[in-house]
Amino acid sequence: MSENQHNNNLGAGFRLNKTVVMVGMMGAGKTAVGRALAQRLGVPFLDSDAEIESAANMTVPEIFERDGEPFFRSKETQVISRLLDEERGILSTGGGAFLAEENRTNITARGVSVWLNASLDLLWQRVRHKDTRPLLRTPNPRATLGEIYDARVPLYALADVTVVSLPNLSIEEMVDRVIATLLAERPDVLEKTDA
Repeated sequence: MSENQHNNNLGAGFRLNKTVVMVGMMGAGKTAVGRALAQRLGVPFLDSDAEIESAANMTVPEIFERDGEPFFRSKETQVISRLLDEERGILSTGGGAFLAEENRTNITARGVSVWLNASLDLLWQRVRHKDTRPLLRTPNPRATLGEIYDARVPLYALADVTVVSLPNLSIEEMVDRVIATLLAERPDVLEKTDA
């Protein structure tokens, strides 16, 4: 899509000037909220994990198992950089993506990071029945999630914008919160239009 097509693509009376990158823990809602946000704004939804899986013709857990986490993180950085350059939209990233300084720098320079800040209890409620999380394949996944959470929260806190995720909010209500936060804190990223 050309720059002009993007500028004319006014979803629901908003103009998106930079890619919004959803960051946060597994289970925070990056994909669900990101997809709904993209739909609301009328912009593309991009998912770095899905892009990596498509390119490798393997799932993220399979890549972790075959090639290891460092290989995956290297590919993730390449994909995020390419997506930031290629298309303006909503980009959902894997939970570990924002930990890499290079990714944080790229995202802040070429987009805006939105941390979906969910409590550990809420995250556990959402991920405990899924076996698709390679980092939680441990004897005590709840303790592992807590360790990952404690290690990552200080880095997620570096995000450009924070939106608190509450258990009683629907996906649409979370989208409302993200839009309101961006309009208030980052008018350079999201503008209201007369449309």
